Amino acid sequence: MTLPETMRAVEITEPGGPEVLRPCTRPMPVPGAGQILIKVAYAGVNRPDALQRAGSYAPPPTASDLPGLEVAGEVVATGPDVARWAVGDQVCALTPGGGYAEYVVCPAAHALPVPDGMPLDQAAALCENHYTVWSNVVTRGGLTGGERFLVHGGSSGIGTVAIQLAHALGARVFATAGSAAKCAACMDLGAERAINYREEDFVPVLQDEGGANLILDMVGGDYIPRNLKSLAEDGRLVQIAFLQGPKVAVNFAPLMMRRLTITGSTLRPQSDLAKARIAAELEREVWPLLSAGRIKVVMDSEFALDDAAKAHARMESSAHIGKIVLKV
Repeated sequence: MTLPETMRAVEITEPGGPEVLRPCTRPMPVPGAGQILIKVAYAGVNRPDALQRAGSYAPPPTASDLPGLEVAGEVVATGPDVARWAVGDQVCALTPGGGYAEYVVCPAAHALPVPDGMPLDQAAALCENHYTVWSNVVTRGGLTGGERFLVHGGSSGIGTVAIQLAHALGARVFATAGSAAKCAACMDLGAERAINYREEDFVPVLQDEGGANLILDMVGGDYIPRNLKSLAEDGRLVQIAFLQGPKVAVNFAPLMMRRLTITGSTLRPQSDLAKARIAAELEREVWPLLSAGRIKVVMDSEFALDDAAKAHARMESSAHIGKIVLKV
């Protein structure tokens, strides 16, 4: 296959708002050992992309400076030591960066087959959220059937995956969201109770149920002490983002008295080996649920690659329900 020497992409011209995202032309990336080159059909849009754009989430030293952490498309070249994938295979993949482009390189072990019958726009919305939810809710958070699980931002990309996965595991699912429509979407996905945080405090709701065994939070700020009040004894709080900031006064005495656990993680800085392990677990445990339709991809909207700024504005408006993708 003859590949071009350059490609279209969207770059961050300087730290700032969505307007700093501009179309550009970049050299074609070349796959190294253990890597594949993907011709991108769609790229997912995620909060970390906006953080990188704003100058507060730098890519790893070896990653592309282009935004974009997940894609779906076709393998068009492989580097040395790649056994599983061949030219022509359709894949979805977690990328270290560079997804807002016609072509992107990623480790072969971070790619997964497109679930049976799934279109590529939905496949492009899988990896960032599923890697994050699985590693934090199941591996780190230890959620099991019968436990009470609370996820904040239930109508977000992370939230829609977390609700469905927790429900599939047999947990009792609670979610917060910011409107009646978003709460209804959470209920449709498997939440038994959706709490409109603009009208109701989630703390007494969970306390009345005996407390949450696990909370997945991306809000931070004053949610942190409120989350601790909402936990059952031996409960776990997993923090994956801080939309309202990471610094807050917390009384740690209840952690000892009620045996609480606070943990958290970010995905992008983890090693290639750690991400490969997550990919293998997802393919074994979650991809069959996707192929069977037991977990679905909730799509919000699609934008052209050159309209990435509009996609970021949509995401940061918090008006969306589900995933936003770029069509390449």
